[in-house]
Amino acid sequence: MRLNPRTVLVAAVALLASSAALAQVTVTYVKADDYTDMPRNAIDRERTLKDFSDYFKTLDKKLPAGQSLKIEVLDIDLAGRLYPRRAGDDIRIMNGGADWPHMHLKYTLEQDGQVLRSGDEQLSNMNYQGRLGGYFDSDPLRYEKQMLDDWFNKSIVPKVAKR
Repeated sequence: MRLNPRTVLVAAVALLASSAALAQVTVTYVKADDYTDMPRNAIDRERTLKDFSDYFKTLDKKLPAGQSLKIEVLDIDLAGRLYPRRAGDDIRIMNGGADWPHMHLKYTLEQDGQVLRSGDEQLSNMNYQGRLGGYFDSDPLRYEKQMLDDWFNKSIVPKVAKR
């Protein structure tokens, strides 16, 4: 089968036009090595940040086409407390007390280069073990993701709907 160069060009232009209309979420981590509570092991730290990045990428499905959400993560304090162990991995203990998850972030919601909303947020969930979430118990960031879901659904989604 021989491809017509004009057909290929038209398809490429259509693809670019459609991708410009898609919603997009981007995240950057500012001074991640200085965060309040992250795993001590470099590999575990990278895995944690990758898990957060993967989670943030799923939020684009909740935004209207053409909108972009830019998030700068300034600090993370994971649920529970990390206790170092000599043999093997560190262990994280969650007792439901003053060890709730916390995150400091800045965000900007834009459409066609125009800022719709922006803010500097201090997120926390003091009752992180007191309610059911939509994440499996095996997800190490389930409490943080639930906290982020709450923020997104309260602060971003309703503002998008009003627009």
